[in-house]
Amino acid sequence: MPYVHIQITREGVSTEQKAELIRGATDLLVRVLDKNPATTFVVIEEVDTNNWGVAGQSVTLIRQAQAKAATAPEANQRATS
Repeated sequence: MPYVHIQITREGVSTEQKAELIRGATDLLVRVLDKNPATTFVVIEEVDTNNWGVAGQSVTLIRQAQAKAATAPEANQRATS
């Protein structure tokens, strides 16, 4: 009775994407380990980006810095025009 726990950040993953993850994880266990899909459990847990950290920072802060960096060229371009 396999149990797969997938943790992802809560950033707009669609129902269709989650269904694909569940199918894919189940199919992998069936194909590789010959497990019964009827007794294969897949749980997807979405974690708030404030509660997920990488390299000493929350994902929220990382995403904010990425958004700021992405808009910086536009701001620099307007300033030099």
